[in-house]
Amino acid sequence: MHFDRIKKALVVAGGLLVVASSAHAEEIKVLTTGILKGSFTEISALFERETGHRVTMSWGPSSGHSPEASQVRIRNGEHVDVLIMVNTGMDELTKAGFFTALERKDIAVSKIGVAVRTGHPLPDISTAASLRQALLDASSIGYSEGASGSYVANILLKKLGIADQVAAKSKIILGRKFVGESIANGEVELGLQQISELRLEPGVVVVGPLPEDLQKSSVVSAAVSSKANHVEAAKQFFAFISSPVAVELMKKSGLD
Repeated sequence: MHFDRIKKALVVAGGLLVVASSAHAEEIKVLTTGILKGSFTEISALFERETGHRVTMSWGPSSGHSPEASQVRIRNGEHVDVLIMVNTGMDELTKAGFFTALERKDIAVSKIGVAVRTGHPLPDISTAASLRQALLDASSIGYSEGASGSYVANILLKKLGIADQVAAKSKIILGRKFVGESIANGEVELGLQQISELRLEPGVVVVGPLPEDLQKSSVVSAAVSSKANHVEAAKQFFAFISSPVAVELMKKSGLD
């Protein structure tokens, strides 16, 4: 079935369900990774129409030490009904006893891309050698404190043998600020981040994904918290994010 037909069918069905469920409408608090930010608004709007529940979304990087980072917020006791983040970060929270899932599943795979400001010549990043040269040639490089930036700083640059050479011109973009924003405002010339996040910022061109032999795919997990205030509503949202329409929206935003 075509995506638009699926979407229309869900909206029609949702209108009927809202009437039945509005008396039991709940507010669900969702903490999500920025990887899903491009598709989340439309997904949550469709869910709200279908169920009558209201979704309050906040987001942050899946790793890092800034106050906005999901790991920091959960460790500090922030309440969430549904948590969506890179699976390794969720694993760490679970093992340390800061988060327990009633239900959990993997919902998307995100790849890292390279971007420059609109109008800037597009560098060749098709091979490891050309990516290495593009990074060396760039006047400045930006990457996030999240999962993609951690990979760039700790693995990619070392694999390419240029970690020391580019250290002085590398900038970590902290918290909720997207790398694309730093590219668009001229703060950095070349940026690396999840493709779905790079696509959010106007004034930025995504050159392409990292070469396959250097690519790092991050698996995004979703979970219903054992401390959810509205467990049944949270479980409904948890199920909805794997529906055909939600999957299509995630794909359109640049996720697999």
